[in-house]
Amino acid sequence: MIQHVYERAGESSASRVVIATDDKRIETACRAFGAEVVMTSPDHVSGTDRLEEVARKLEFAPDDRVVNVQGDEPLIPPSLIDQVAANLKRFPDAAIATLCEKITDVASVFNPNVVKVVSDHLGMAHYFSRAPIPWARDTWTNGDWSLWTAAIPDEVDYYRHIGIYGYRVRLLTDFVRWAPAPTEMTESLEQLRALYNGARIHVEEARETPPAGVDTEADLERLRQWMETEARGV
Repeated sequence: MIQHVYERAGESSASRVVIATDDKRIETACRAFGAEVVMTSPDHVSGTDRLEEVARKLEFAPDDRVVNVQGDEPLIPPSLIDQVAANLKRFPDAAIATLCEKITDVASVFNPNVVKVVSDHLGMAHYFSRAPIPWARDTWTNGDWSLWTAAIPDEVDYYRHIGIYGYRVRLLTDFVRWAPAPTEMTESLEQLRALYNGARIHVEEARETPPAGVDTEADLERLRQWMETEARGV
């Protein structure tokens, strides 16, 4: 699976693709297909901390741009990697760039596993939350749950955050020095640490729909079946 992620990243415009891991088994498997691998500490509490260690070891410059792609995203479109990297270049005030997609079903608005994001007219994030944001006061004030779950109000759009991030290296350096933010701990969303400390996060609607990642054995089996079907040209 990691090889598929690596190959997808290699199809982007990235000048260098590196796999970061603290597992020797993963290192061995990745080197077998020719990947560059950086071994990291097993004590990191987040992927951002791991990424900072890699940037430091490889001596990246403070203004270099890096994109973090999870190892469980074997079908990640290379265009999304390019999109967040390009947005960091286009918006020099942004320390982080990420993506979103429009939510079309009200169940997702109320699902705490679907992270919502609200941004300004330039695409700079105001806040990320597991709660329904923005709150449609005129529709959802009477406590009638049947109304709350009936439909998305016409007057507002809701956006789901897509967990692909582009960073400036200087942000990574700052991030690992900052203490966890109260909002970050409450929502369990580490990007809120950056907002809490005044960093700007640019959010843009993804130009290509990202497929679901692989979180369970069932997801993995569906992926295998899909790839077998694609290989047969069915």
